[in-house]
Amino acid sequence: MKLLSTNTCRIPKDLSSVTDTGPEELATAGGMTPAQVQRIWQATESLYKTGNHPMISICVRRKGHIVLNRAIGHAAGNSPDDRKDTPKRPALTTTPVCLFSASKVVTAMLVHMLDERGELNLLDPVSHYLPEFAANGKRKATIFHLLSHRGGIPKIDGDVSPELLFDQPAILKRLMQASPTSPSGHRLAYHALSAGYILGAIIEKVTGQDLRTFLHEHIEIPMEMRHFNFGLRPEFRNEVSISAATGVHPALGTDHYLNHVLGGGLQLAVDVTNDPRFYETISPAANLYTSAEEAGRFFEMLLNGGQYNGKQIFSPETVFRATLETTRPSIDHTLMVPMRYALGPMLGANPVGLYGPMTGAAFGHIGFTNIFCWADPARDISASILTTGKAVVGTHIPALANLLAKMSSQCPTLPHAERRSVFGRSQAEAVPI
Repeated sequence: MKLLSTNTCRIPKDLSSVTDTGPEELATAGGMTPAQVQRIWQATESLYKTGNHPMISICVRRKGHIVLNRAIGHAAGNSPDDRKDTPKRPALTTTPVCLFSASKVVTAMLVHMLDERGELNLLDPVSHYLPEFAANGKRKATIFHLLSHRGGIPKIDGDVSPELLFDQPAILKRLMQASPTSPSGHRLAYHALSAGYILGAIIEKVTGQDLRTFLHEHIEIPMEMRHFNFGLRPEFRNEVSISAATGVHPALGTDHYLNHVLGGGLQLAVDVTNDPRFYETISPAANLYTSAEEAGRFFEMLLNGGQYNGKQIFSPETVFRATLETTRPSIDHTLMVPMRYALGPMLGANPVGLYGPMTGAAFGHIGFTNIFCWADPARDISASILTTGKAVVGTHIPALANLLAKMSSQCPTLPHAERRSVFGRSQAEAVPI
């Protein structure tokens, strides 16, 4: 990356030449006007025109109907370090994009699925399933603590090299022997990678299956996903989007922050995720690949009480418990900002939250660095915004804030009687458990 540069991509004059549109329904099917949908898309184009994202894909469902499903830019060949004559691969709505930390919510829901089936209990200590985890003062840490980012092991101890991140057994060994930074349950601190590996190991121990196979059988197949899994199967690797380090030079404060959160800087994170070995490994908190439409489909299923096309993926009670706030907004000692968490999802907030203004009812997750996947029962929307530029500080920030604000303003909140409940009926009819 260049020090005296905003590290942005080349933007073609004709945006329609780099725009792909997937299946969309009439705006009126979602209770919207064409103008409202167009304003959201124009805000997306404005974000793309900042040059901080080689590719953006977005999918918005309102009242269960896909009103916006588009991709803009290039999946490869147009990063700040690419030459003008570098071969370019256009972005498609089907292009697989790494969800990064938004992968966490999928792993968490697989844990909830096993709890629903009685195969584990969220209040059990982790060491009940992984006895070696009890070492060095972690005996009382529970699955609940890990899901709520209070497990006491927010980081992987020691140097985090690319080789370590491609070696899942080595990471697990280090986590089993780690000493907690605080007693379990005492301190809110985002577990960027650590909890995902442990939860993944619990799933594999309980089911006797690797995480990919379990996800494939219980989510990918019943939800008719083209690709919604950890890593990337060989047949999709020529389609995958390439991440790019964009924005102002990360050494000007950004690397210090990312080292605190991830254990590595921006360029390291980008290099790791573009390495073919990343497609082979399973990182339960970081490397689920899918399209914007399929990511949104997952959240639409949760918004619909765990049901997809007549198939009950999760019980409504499980979705209710998974999305219930675990604590009042508190300073997260990793992210250093106030956060609201459920048991897996990140929650929105009022007057302004992760998913835009007045999104206190929303649940979802963000991903490194400008990836947003969420559902908002108050607006009856499920949405995903997937980006491939890894800008933390850059010229994109006002445009990103504007896009999230447009999502809120153009999909206004509905009267309580018109909102869906996770229990499959209007909130006016729903009986809380």
